[in-house]
Amino acid sequence: MKNDKKTNQYRVNEQIRVKEVRVVGDDGSTVMPTRQALDMARQQGVDLVEISPNAQPPVCRFIDYSKFLYQQKKRAKEMKAKQVKVEVKEIRFGPQTGDNDYAFKLKHAKEFLLEGNKVRAYVFFRGRSILFKEQGEVLLLRFANDLEEYGKVEQLPQLEGKKMAIFIAPKKAGVAKKSQQKMDRERREAEAKEAAKQAKANEEAEKPANGGLFANAKISEEALKKLTEKKDEQGA
Repeated sequence: MKNDKKTNQYRVNEQIRVKEVRVVGDDGSTVMPTRQALDMARQQGVDLVEISPNAQPPVCRFIDYSKFLYQQKKRAKEMKAKQVKVEVKEIRFGPQTGDNDYAFKLKHAKEFLLEGNKVRAYVFFRGRSILFKEQGEVLLLRFANDLEEYGKVEQLPQLEGKKMAIFIAPKKAGVAKKSQQKMDRERREAEAKEAAKQAKANEEAEKPANGGLFANAKISEEALKKLTEKKDEQGA
Protein backbone atom coordinates (compact mmCIF):
# COMPACT_ATOMS: atom_id res chain seq x y z
CA MET A 1 0.00 0.00 0.00
CA LYS A 2 2.88 2.33 0.78
CA ASN A 3 4.35 1.90 -2.70
CA ASP A 4 0.91 2.39 -4.30
CA LYS A 5 0.50 5.68 -2.44
CA LYS A 6 3.89 6.82 -3.74
CA THR A 7 3.02 5.73 -7.30
CA ASN A 8 -0.30 7.62 -7.24
CA GLN A 9 1.30 10.81 -6.00
CA TYR A 10 1.30 12.23 -9.56
CA ARG A 11 -1.35 12.13 -12.26
CA VAL A 12 -0.01 10.68 -15.50
CA ASN A 13 -1.26 10.76 -19.11
CA GLU A 14 -5.04 10.05 -19.25
CA GLN A 15 -5.34 10.64 -15.49
CA ILE A 16 -4.91 14.36 -16.28
CA ARG A 17 -8.49 15.50 -16.99
CA VAL A 18 -8.18 19.29 -17.19
CA LYS A 19 -8.72 21.05 -20.51
CA GLU A 20 -5.26 22.59 -20.78
CA VAL A 21 -1.87 22.36 -19.11
CA ARG A 22 1.38 24.29 -18.94
CA VAL A 23 4.19 22.11 -20.26
CA VAL A 24 7.63 23.11 -18.96
CA GLY A 25 10.98 22.06 -20.35
CA ASP A 26 14.56 23.18 -20.70
CA ASP A 27 13.57 25.75 -23.31
CA GLY A 28 10.74 27.34 -21.29
CA SER A 29 7.02 26.67 -20.87
CA THR A 30 3.97 26.56 -23.12
CA VAL A 31 0.23 26.45 -22.39
CA MET A 32 -1.57 24.00 -24.64
CA PRO A 33 -4.65 21.75 -24.73
CA THR A 34 -4.16 18.58 -22.69
CA ARG A 35 -4.98 16.41 -25.70
CA GLN A 36 -2.23 18.08 -27.73
CA ALA A 37 0.24 17.58 -24.87
CA LEU A 38 -0.68 13.88 -24.70
CA ASP A 39 -0.12 13.47 -28.43
CA MET A 40 3.30 15.15 -28.16
CA ALA A 41 4.26 12.87 -25.27
CA ARG A 42 3.36 9.77 -27.28
CA GLN A 43 5.37 11.02 -30.26
CA GLN A 44 8.43 11.47 -28.01
CA GLY A 45 7.94 8.08 -26.36
CA VAL A 46 7.55 9.57 -22.87
CA ASP A 47 4.77 10.34 -20.38
CA LEU A 48 2.89 13.52 -19.58
CA VAL A 49 3.31 13.93 -15.81
CA GLU A 50 1.49 16.53 -13.72
CA ILE A 51 4.08 17.93 -11.28
CA SER A 52 2.16 20.96 -9.95
CA PRO A 53 -1.59 20.26 -9.88
CA ASN A 54 -2.55 23.42 -7.94
CA ALA A 55 -1.14 25.82 -10.52
CA GLN A 56 -3.45 27.53 -13.04
CA PRO A 57 -3.24 25.75 -15.38
CA PRO A 58 -1.57 22.65 -13.87
CA VAL A 59 2.13 22.29 -14.71
CA CYS A 60 3.29 19.15 -16.52
CA ARG A 61 6.52 17.72 -17.92
CA PHE A 62 7.42 15.26 -20.66
CA ILE A 63 9.35 12.53 -18.79
CA ASP A 64 9.76 8.79 -18.52
CA TYR A 65 7.55 8.21 -15.49
CA SER A 66 9.07 4.89 -14.39
CA LYS A 67 12.56 6.40 -14.63
CA PHE A 68 11.33 9.48 -12.77
CA LEU A 69 10.02 7.35 -9.88
CA TYR A 70 13.28 5.39 -9.76
CA GLN A 71 15.35 8.58 -9.55
CA GLN A 72 13.12 9.96 -6.78
CA LYS A 73 13.43 6.72 -4.82
CA LYS A 74 17.20 6.73 -5.27
CA ARG A 75 17.45 10.39 -4.20
CA ALA A 76 15.35 9.73 -1.09
CA LYS A 77 17.55 6.77 -0.20
CA GLU A 78 20.71 8.89 -0.57
CA MET A 79 19.26 11.66 1.60
CA LYS A 80 18.30 9.14 4.27
CA ALA A 81 21.82 7.70 4.24
CA LYS A 82 23.30 11.18 4.72
CA GLN A 83 21.13 11.93 7.73
CA VAL A 84 23.08 11.92 10.97
CA LYS A 85 21.86 9.22 13.32
CA VAL A 86 21.87 10.55 16.86
CA GLU A 87 22.49 7.83 19.42
CA VAL A 88 22.12 8.02 23.18
CA LYS A 89 25.28 6.85 24.90
CA GLU A 90 24.96 5.80 28.52
CA ILE A 91 27.53 6.36 31.24
CA ARG A 92 27.07 4.79 34.63
CA PHE A 93 28.36 6.07 37.95
CA GLY A 94 28.24 4.86 41.49
CA PRO A 95 27.32 7.30 44.26
CA GLN A 96 30.96 7.27 45.43
CA THR A 97 32.84 7.20 42.10
CA GLY A 98 36.59 7.84 42.44
CA ASP A 99 38.45 10.62 40.64
CA ASN A 100 40.26 8.30 38.19
CA ASP A 101 37.05 6.55 37.15
CA TYR A 102 35.30 9.94 36.87
CA ALA A 103 38.04 11.36 34.60
CA PHE A 104 37.92 8.23 32.40
CA LYS A 105 34.15 8.50 31.92
CA LEU A 106 34.34 12.26 31.39
CA LYS A 107 36.78 11.68 28.52
CA HIS A 108 34.39 9.21 26.86
CA ALA A 109 31.47 11.61 27.29
CA LYS A 110 33.40 14.35 25.48
CA GLU A 111 34.09 11.96 22.58
CA PHE A 112 30.42 10.97 22.39
CA LEU A 113 29.27 14.61 22.28
CA LEU A 114 31.87 15.58 19.66
CA GLU A 115 30.55 12.74 17.47
CA GLY A 116 27.06 14.26 17.71
CA ASN A 117 25.59 11.75 20.15
CA LYS A 118 23.59 12.45 23.28
CA VAL A 119 24.80 11.33 26.68
CA ARG A 120 22.62 9.86 29.42
CA ALA A 121 24.68 9.76 32.59
CA TYR A 122 23.17 8.10 35.62
CA VAL A 123 24.05 7.12 39.16
CA PHE A 124 22.88 3.65 40.20
CA PHE A 125 21.96 3.25 43.84
CA ARG A 126 22.33 -0.28 45.15
CA GLY A 127 20.60 -1.22 48.37
CA ARG A 128 21.06 1.32 51.16
CA SER A 129 23.20 3.56 48.92
CA ILE A 130 19.94 5.33 48.02
CA LEU A 131 20.63 7.33 51.17
CA PHE A 132 23.37 9.10 49.20
CA LYS A 133 21.03 10.39 46.47
CA GLU A 134 22.05 14.01 47.18
CA GLN A 135 25.66 12.98 46.63
CA GLY A 136 24.66 11.41 43.33
CA GLU A 137 22.90 14.60 42.24
CA VAL A 138 25.99 16.66 43.02
CA LEU A 139 28.08 14.22 40.98
CA LEU A 140 25.82 14.53 37.93
CA LEU A 141 25.72 18.32 38.12
CA ARG A 142 29.51 18.40 38.34
CA PHE A 143 29.62 16.11 35.30
CA ALA A 144 27.34 18.46 33.33
CA ASN A 145 29.42 21.46 34.35
CA ASP A 146 32.65 19.79 33.17
CA LEU A 147 30.96 19.10 29.79
CA GLU A 148 29.61 22.64 29.39
CA GLU A 149 31.93 23.34 26.44
CA TYR A 150 30.76 20.21 24.59
CA GLY A 151 27.09 19.81 25.47
CA LYS A 152 23.99 21.36 26.98
CA VAL A 153 21.74 19.86 29.64
CA GLU A 154 18.41 18.65 28.24
CA GLN A 155 17.14 17.19 31.50
CA LEU A 156 18.34 17.92 35.01
CA PRO A 157 19.03 15.01 37.39
CA GLN A 158 15.85 13.05 38.07
CA LEU A 159 15.38 10.01 40.25
CA GLU A 160 13.93 7.05 38.32
CA GLY A 161 13.60 4.12 40.69
CA LYS A 162 17.14 3.20 41.71
CA LYS A 163 18.68 5.51 39.08
CA MET A 164 19.22 9.24 38.99
CA ALA A 165 19.83 10.35 35.39
CA ILE A 166 20.77 13.49 33.48
CA PHE A 167 20.57 14.03 29.69
CA ILE A 168 23.19 16.06 27.83
CA ALA A 169 22.91 16.95 24.11
CA PRO A 170 25.80 18.01 21.83
CA LYS A 171 26.32 21.71 21.14
CA LYS A 172 25.80 21.48 17.38
CA ALA A 173 25.48 25.25 16.88
CA GLY A 174 28.79 25.91 18.59
CA VAL A 175 30.58 23.25 16.58
CA ALA A 176 29.21 24.66 13.30
CA LYS A 177 30.32 28.18 14.23
CA LYS A 178 33.79 26.96 15.12
CA SER A 179 34.02 25.04 11.86
CA GLN A 180 33.05 28.15 9.87
CA GLN A 181 35.72 30.20 11.62
CA LYS A 182 38.25 27.50 10.90
CA MET A 183 37.21 27.42 7.24
CA ASP A 184 37.63 31.22 6.94
CA ARG A 185 41.04 31.08 8.59
CA GLU A 186 42.20 28.26 6.33
CA ARG A 187 40.96 30.17 3.28
CA ARG A 188 42.93 33.28 4.27
CA GLU A 189 46.04 31.21 4.95
CA ALA A 190 45.69 29.50 1.57
CA GLU A 191 45.33 32.85 -0.21
CA ALA A 192 48.40 34.25 1.58
CA LYS A 193 50.40 31.13 0.74
CA GLU A 194 49.36 31.35 -2.92
CA ALA A 195 50.34 35.04 -3.06
CA ALA A 196 53.76 34.28 -1.54
CA LYS A 197 54.23 31.41 -3.95
CA GLN A 198 53.38 33.63 -6.92
CA ALA A 199 55.77 36.36 -5.72
CA LYS A 200 58.56 33.83 -5.35
CA ALA A 201 57.83 32.43 -8.81
CA ASN A 202 58.03 35.94 -10.30
CA GLU A 203 61.30 36.55 -8.48
CA GLU A 204 62.76 33.27 -9.72
CA ALA A 205 61.60 34.08 -13.25
CA GLU A 206 63.55 37.35 -13.20
CA LYS A 207 66.76 35.86 -11.81
CA PRO A 208 67.81 33.75 -14.84
CA ALA A 209 67.52 36.69 -17.20
CA ASN A 210 69.53 39.09 -15.03
CA GLY A 211 71.96 36.41 -13.98
CA GLY A 212 72.51 35.39 -17.56
CA LEU A 213 73.29 38.94 -18.67
CA PHE A 214 75.73 39.54 -15.84
CA ALA A 215 77.36 36.19 -16.37
CA ASN A 216 77.80 36.79 -20.10
CA ALA A 217 79.20 40.26 -19.46
CA LYS A 218 81.71 38.87 -16.95
CA ILE A 219 82.78 36.09 -19.31
CA SER A 220 83.21 38.56 -22.17
CA GLU A 221 85.29 40.86 -19.96
CA GLU A 222 87.58 38.01 -18.91
CA ALA A 223 87.91 36.77 -22.48
CA LEU A 224 88.82 40.29 -23.67
CA LYS A 225 91.42 40.58 -20.91
CA LYS A 226 93.02 37.26 -21.83
CA LEU A 227 93.05 38.19 -25.51
CA THR A 228 94.75 41.53 -24.69
CA GLU A 229 97.36 39.81 -22.55
CA LYS A 230 98.06 37.30 -25.29
CA LYS A 231 98.54 40.06 -27.87
CA ASP A 232 100.93 41.87 -25.53
CA GLU A 233 102.99 38.69 -25.10
CA GLN A 234 103.15 38.17 -28.88
CA GLY A 235 104.16 41.79 -29.40
CA ALA A 236 106.90 41.46 -26.80
